[in-house]
Amino acid sequence: MNKYILGVSLLLLSHVVCLAEEVAVHPHQQSDANIIGHVVDAATHEHLAFATVAVKGTTIGVMTDATGHYFLKNLPNGSYTLSVSTLGYKTVERTVEVVKNRTIEANFELESDLLSLDEVVVTANRTETSRKTSPTIVAVTTSKQFETTASNNLAETMNFQSGLRVENNCSNCGTTQLRINGLEGQYSQILIDSRPIFSSLTAVYGLELLPVAMIDRVEVIRGGGSALFGSNAIGGVVNIITKEPLRNSAMLSHTTDILKGGTTDFNTSLNGSYVSDDGRMGIFLFGMVKDRDEYDRNGDGFSDIPKLNSETVGFRAYYKTSPFTRLTAEYHHIHEFRRGGDQFDQPPHMANIAEQIEHKIDGGGLNFDYFSPNNRHKLGVYTSAQYIDRNSYYGTDRNPNTYGATEDQVFVAGTQYSYSFYRLFFMPATLTAGIEYNYNALHDQYLGFDRNFRQTTHCTGLYFQNEWKSEKLNFLIGGRLNKHNLMQNIIFSPRVNVRYSPVEHVGLRASYSSGYRAPQAYNEDLHIDALDNNISIIRLAPDLKPEYSHSLSGSIDLYHSFGRLQANLLIEGFYTMLDNVFTLEKIGEDEHGYTIKERRNASGATVAGISTELKLGIPNRFDVQLGYTFQRSRYNRPETWSDEVAAQRCMFRSPDHYGYVTANYNFTDEFKLSLFGNFTGKMLVQHNKGVIERDENRLTPAFWDMGMRLCYDFRLSQQCRMELSAGMKNIFDSYQKDLDFGQYKDAAYVYGPTLPRTCFVGVKFSL
Repeated sequence: MNKYILGVSLLLLSHVVCLAEEVAVHPHQQSDANIIGHVVDAATHEHLAFATVAVKGTTIGVMTDATGHYFLKNLPNGSYTLSVSTLGYKTVERTVEVVKNRTIEANFELESDLLSLDEVVVTANRTETSRKTSPTIVAVTTSKQFETTASNNLAETMNFQSGLRVENNCSNCGTTQLRINGLEGQYSQILIDSRPIFSSLTAVYGLELLPVAMIDRVEVIRGGGSALFGSNAIGGVVNIITKEPLRNSAMLSHTTDILKGGTTDFNTSLNGSYVSDDGRMGIFLFGMVKDRDEYDRNGDGFSDIPKLNSETVGFRAYYKTSPFTRLTAEYHHIHEFRRGGDQFDQPPHMANIAEQIEHKIDGGGLNFDYFSPNNRHKLGVYTSAQYIDRNSYYGTDRNPNTYGATEDQVFVAGTQYSYSFYRLFFMPATLTAGIEYNYNALHDQYLGFDRNFRQTTHCTGLYFQNEWKSEKLNFLIGGRLNKHNLMQNIIFSPRVNVRYSPVEHVGLRASYSSGYRAPQAYNEDLHIDALDNNISIIRLAPDLKPEYSHSLSGSIDLYHSFGRLQANLLIEGFYTMLDNVFTLEKIGEDEHGYTIKERRNASGATVAGISTELKLGIPNRFDVQLGYTFQRSRYNRPETWSDEVAAQRCMFRSPDHYGYVTANYNFTDEFKLSLFGNFTGKMLVQHNKGVIERDENRLTPAFWDMGMRLCYDFRLSQQCRMELSAGMKNIFDSYQKDLDFGQYKDAAYVYGPTLPRTCFVGVKFSL
């Protein structure tokens, strides 16, 4: 199968390269039509270094230098729109006329914008659009928030968006999952550069595997996204956009975390980018090493946070074959080793409990993009793939027979076309259509468990949408047809989105979408739990049916400036109905004595709630962001997970109340303070017997997880800077106080902050 995937990839690659050669013009032709200028802060008139100056509708663009000046040279003749943007400022556009053998000057003044309303996003409708005028709400996490929350990987930072929660689900191996609007992780589609190569196996530990050093931003859509991205996008879509090479730069950083009790966690990252003088070629290289010791909170000799060692390397590169065409390539390699349990100086089969996993992940993609000279046609052809090789041990009581091996192969290929109408019926519009093929081959075997699971899924999707848009009104209607090999019928997933701005500072949105999940294995099914000195395995019911959803949402987005104070208030309501919802139920033990949980269909469920988000601040002085979500996640009828407990309508691990806060204060341009925290209300969790005599439902206490960070930026030279930082996470040490003890612990009985009180220090050098 590897040869098949490689062959298809190479075939598609050859077609892409041929297409690039056919449409490419001769970019080295000397027109001597140039644009020069500078970019400054509108209030202070300070020159802005490394602002992006792009020619819309082309692949042409540069960054201002360290003095805030730019130079665009040898441009094709014609009329173009220059777009100037940088983080923390409003985007400015201006139309210029480019004439052969003439140099013109175009200077720009940018206004500060803490709210990032003009930020460009791609997840809302699969094409670039302004976040302010997007037909659906797109939450964006940027590098600023990575720094504010002292995050080293993606799992540490995704708690800081309304409706999102990252939780630890196993004290042995530390598996995490991201919940959107209360729904479990497998309800959300995770994308890398808009491609669904983040498979169910990757999702078991995937959020911790991705260092923020490789990520430019993360775009999140809450609510159904199957109309755009296919299966598994019932709860929402998380799009991880990797960094692009924008200028010649280099960065080296190291952070040491010291957990309560002395356990250490070392994180070192190195990245750099190179861009050719003519701007036609660029490459961004990144790497990170993580080394964390195991952590035993209650002193019982068994870890509550696993030992973790990982290395990540990769690149993203582009080559502009003409002013209107571009090839982009991305590749990443991740090697990870983690182990939880006891007897860490012995092989895993010599331990009383051991969960040991080693991952080797190779993934990447290739895109070809074409823009027509009149900026009305856009064509993209892409292919992406990922291969995972996993060796694992899930065992108890020194069992030598529970080693396993897993292979997971993902392949995605597709094409997308967009056409912009000057006017369609009553206003300008953009038609987008595409076709996408997804393939996943999973082989999961544990001979000691008599488990030799093979699952091959392939799905072909045809999607289309038309968006009418103006300054005041956006109306989008579209859908996606999917043929999934595990489902008998073709699935149609429609979507309708409306945005209306009666006045400039008010945005009203409403949306409807439907989604589905195929009857296949998900990330939770590929993780084997240690319960009561025994093993718990999940299997699929023979008659498992697909799960369907219908999602409604409405929001009001208010933004206003009170002098220098900028403010934004977002209120969003959501309502999702689930049919044939998937549930897990203990059905007994197999012939080897292993506990069996079966994934079955329940009658249905409803998830409804309201999220609020407030942002306010004064540029270059302070900013505050607050989020709060109230929701109720209930099955239509009480559901049973164990014969020993009463049936419940409430979904487990889904609190009715949760929220977050982040705040930044600049004492000076160099000296800054950040505060950040999460609140999680009471929630119902499952507690399996072992330390306790019978299975139980437990109502957890509410808790706060607060942190702070101080940093000082030293300018070592005109080009080199050094930043020193220090702080503390989980200041109040709100770590779980009733963890199970000993060999008979329930590793899945874990809630609360993922880390105990943790001090950290860091240093970063950048050029």
